[in-house]
Amino acid sequence: MLKKGSIAIDGPSASGKSSLARALAHTLQWVHADTGALYRAVALSLTKADLAEAPENTICQHLKDRTISYSIRDNSTRVLLNGEDITDFLRSEEIGRTASRISQIPCVRKYLFQIQRNLGEKGGVVMDGRDIGSVILPDASLKIFLLADVRTRALRRLSELEQQGIPANLDIIQKDLEERDKRDRTRSLAPLIQAPDALLLDNSHMTIEDSVKWILQKLPN
Repeated sequence: MLKKGSIAIDGPSASGKSSLARALAHTLQWVHADTGALYRAVALSLTKADLAEAPENTICQHLKDRTISYSIRDNSTRVLLNGEDITDFLRSEEIGRTASRISQIPCVRKYLFQIQRNLGEKGGVVMDGRDIGSVILPDASLKIFLLADVRTRALRRLSELEQQGIPANLDIIQKDLEERDKRDRTRSLAPLIQAPDALLLDNSHMTIEDSVKWILQKLPN
């Protein structure tokens, strides 16, 4: 089994990337890095400053006065904003929509790029996002491109929000996911694509346990 390296898991929103990456990292006793949380951290910072709809140059200036970083706890990453752990405040739909929009801004991607690259290059990391295998960790030991049909993804997101006590509507969630998919796949900077050497995994009808087993069978020696 792979002793030291990195695994990249990419895919659209709500495809189960983070849940799968977390379970896989736990099995391997590696660190799980949810890179989407970094973009949500930027979105939260902008929202708190009432800058979520601000022009690009204002957002870039805002980031110059902010420090976003990872902290590792129990083989899982926590996200810090100016030293404060904000991980538990990043999952709302509002923050997700803002994160999706600002992820297209070059200065935001540049700001977060090295944070992700530095962690991935340490090895022993399962990292999930939308451009991990294609941009952040192009030399990852194993790359997975995760898919699920949009209705399944909407149901998963609805369940996640309900568990947090956040009211949500299934049809609105599905429409939002479809819009995010279009933005992610058509943006000019680091679009959501399957890396040429990534393995395709459609987990629409698979449990997390099934997906973990599937990936473990693909690990290089």
